[in-house]
Amino acid sequence: MGTYINLGNAGFQRVRNSEYVDKSGLIAIVNSTLFTERSFSCVSRSRRFGKSIAAKMLCAYYDHSCDSRALFADLSIASDPSFEKHLNKYPVIFLDLTSFISERDDNNIVDKMDATLLADVVKAYPDVAAEDGDRLMDYLLRVTEAKGEQFIFIIDEWDAICREYAPGTEVMDRYVGWLRRMFKSMDGARVFAGVYMTGILPVKKYKTQSAMNNFIEYSMVEPVDMAPYFGFTKEEVLALAEKHGMDFDELEKWYDGYQIGDEMSIFNPNSVMQAIRSRRCRSFWASTASYDTVAHYIQMNYEGLKDDVVRMLAGERCAVDPTGFQNDMSVIQSKDDVLTVLIHLGYLSYDWKESECYIPNKEVAGEMVNAVKLNNWSHVANAIEKSKQLLRATIEGNEEAVARGVDVAHDENTSILSYNDENSLACVLSLAYYYASNDYIIHRELASGKGFADLVLIPRKNVASPAIVIELKYDKAVNTAIEQIKQKQYPAKVSQYTDNLLLVGITYERDTKQHRCCIEKLL
Repeated sequence: MGTYINLGNAGFQRVRNSEYVDKSGLIAIVNSTLFTERSFSCVSRSRRFGKSIAAKMLCAYYDHSCDSRALFADLSIASDPSFEKHLNKYPVIFLDLTSFISERDDNNIVDKMDATLLADVVKAYPDVAAEDGDRLMDYLLRVTEAKGEQFIFIIDEWDAICREYAPGTEVMDRYVGWLRRMFKSMDGARVFAGVYMTGILPVKKYKTQSAMNNFIEYSMVEPVDMAPYFGFTKEEVLALAEKHGMDFDELEKWYDGYQIGDEMSIFNPNSVMQAIRSRRCRSFWASTASYDTVAHYIQMNYEGLKDDVVRMLAGERCAVDPTGFQNDMSVIQSKDDVLTVLIHLGYLSYDWKESECYIPNKEVAGEMVNAVKLNNWSHVANAIEKSKQLLRATIEGNEEAVARGVDVAHDENTSILSYNDENSLACVLSLAYYYASNDYIIHRELASGKGFADLVLIPRKNVASPAIVIELKYDKAVNTAIEQIKQKQYPAKVSQYTDNLLLVGITYERDTKQHRCCIEKLL
């Protein structure tokens, strides 16, 4: 067993000794690429979405220095036709790039990495002589020619250097050259049966483009057929909740919401497991990535960015075009670039069919709020802080307090959002009711009866609070909003959730710039 070659299966054994959700189907996808034009894969996903666990699993499966059959016997891959063909059949080189970054020997990082890997591989093949001046690829070619063996190369955190050093720096130039020598030339196809790289960022448009465009990319934006393996599916979390006596609805509220490819419901796997271990749901995001990361990006002064962040906090979705992003965190040129970075970092989810992004869940929304506060967006932060009082006033039927609360939200957000139409009013109102997301599922434009309710708050499971239907009107008597709710049969639509309903009509008068509120309770 070496340090970088033939590590065995100890890493995955530790994973199996812990609570493990079966993601071994990923192996079948990688198996289908070996010895093909698709044999070089780059799988990028957010922090704490299982990148390293997948890398350890692949290492244990392919490594010919160990017997991993028992580790996989009860997993789904064991029944796949390709299981026996590739199980423990290859010499495996495993590289965690962060182990070299941490040493910070700046300009010599790449040379030291290559020399260290070379020395370890040479030890594994004592009968294949190394020559003076050999680099890693030179020696791997010699081994392949002498032994007829092809390698599996697994790189964890492939983009660690790219996240630390800007394009054009000496370290980046050397890293680009190393990648080109290892993977771009025809030698790569001769030496490697397959290459699996994982990190946070995709590679196609990096400065590494000329060295890496032969890699097939799987990302938070374009997961292809790996989408189910990017996180936990709804079915997997339901099984975990039942096994451990956890409230699935709480897990869903806190950690669901990621749409990855055609998978409509993907959970943050690390957060789910930490919630199960601690027996309660809370934000675990801060322990893995500080909110100053997102604060750094949302403070960039791109036109429309601040509006979009506020709208997403209010539960809306925003248009995004990720195609122009250069996959470089240090090269941000537009609002779309900022939103795309946040998608790759896991702060936003991406709906590829609609080309929209949104805040996925309560855990991430809390980090967004922290970032807003860090950026001194006092108006937005104040509106969010006051949302608790607004919800309480609504439930208590305090019409004057609700009207005053909406007035405040209006005043504090006019500098951020246009306030000249009903849609903008609805957005500001959604932001004002931000606190309600703790106990309610909030719907904008929920189809109800003969029309659409502007804002509907449906109580979550085990929440005794009433359902709330809110209708918004401009320059009309406040009672007309209540009448519209009844005429369009909104109560009948939401009565399936609870027999305790509040009908809330809110109007805005353009001339006086005042809101009025009427609340009616149905029992």
